Amino acid sequence: MTNTIEIPGYKAGTWTIDPSHSEVGFSIRHLMISKVKGVFENFDATFVTAENPLDSKVTAKAEVASVNTKDKNRDAHLRTGDFFLAEEFPNIEFVSTGARVEDGDFFVDGDLTIKGVTKPVTFEFDFGGFGQDPYGNYKAGATAKAEVNREDFGLTYNAALETGGMLLGEKVTITLELQAVLTQD
Repeated sequence: MTNTIEIPGYKAGTWTIDPSHSEVGFSIRHLMISKVKGVFENFDATFVTAENPLDSKVTAKAEVASVNTKDKNRDAHLRTGDFFLAEEFPNIEFVSTGARVEDGDFFVDGDLTIKGVTKPVTFEFDFGGFGQDPYGNYKAGATAKAEVNREDFGLTYNAALETGGMLLGEKVTITLELQAVLTQD
């Protein structure tokens, strides 16, 4: 039995990401005392919403070379084989495998590929709503979050601290601020 949910303003169709109103971000524990945040500046996503929202599909990718943590040396290091190996694996990719509602919360399950390794991941979606912009475009907004273990994707670089502990945490929080526009046929 397939569940159906009602979302006010929802329309079936193909949606493309509006990159000027969206962000692909991440954060990771650093020095065991704080978090470092970053973004991927170049990314793309397509959402194909079905009559039943739970049958919708998402495909997305972020260009590894576009990583920006506000530190050029760190960004260059992230592009190397210690981390993303951007030259060989230029994109991080996500393909949804299903959507579901549990206790009123909306989740999108899918396969995340980083550095040639594909693992299942679940994003919790928080719908911001739907609306028309001043140019007549119908838009949707949402925030999505997931937590992954970077080591599961072969991102194992780390360094021991003299004070104990490790330079980097294993868990990475991925946060997506999304605005998409319904494609006009």
